[in-house]
Amino acid sequence: MAVNLICIECPRGCELRVEIADGGVSGVTGNFCPKGKLYAETECVRPTRVLTTTARMADGRMLPVKTARPIAKDKLFSVMAAVNRLLPAPPVVIGQILAENISGTGANLVAAAAKN
Repeated sequence: MAVNLICIECPRGCELRVEIADGGVSGVTGNFCPKGKLYAETECVRPTRVLTTTARMADGRMLPVKTARPIAKDKLFSVMAAVNRLLPAPPVVIGQILAENISGTGANLVAAAAKN
């Protein structure tokens, strides 16, 4: 089986062809650099994303938040449910950890902006 992807690791946007066999990647072509090969392998076997969203603060304002590292794509909905239960209280500084190991992903949820 083959999958076609556009690499998003750099502005070049290489057109990748990924061969998949036995539940894994058996070959990648079209990548200009090693980042493209790694992207293709990750995207086809275990896709990840950095979740960027907002959390309602205790005072009702919205706070931009994100995961500090990529998380498994299939965990996005459980992480969003956990974000929706948070009510961080001001003041919040950028980079402040709001939830450690959110939903068991191994990633921390951090503030992406400061709010006084």
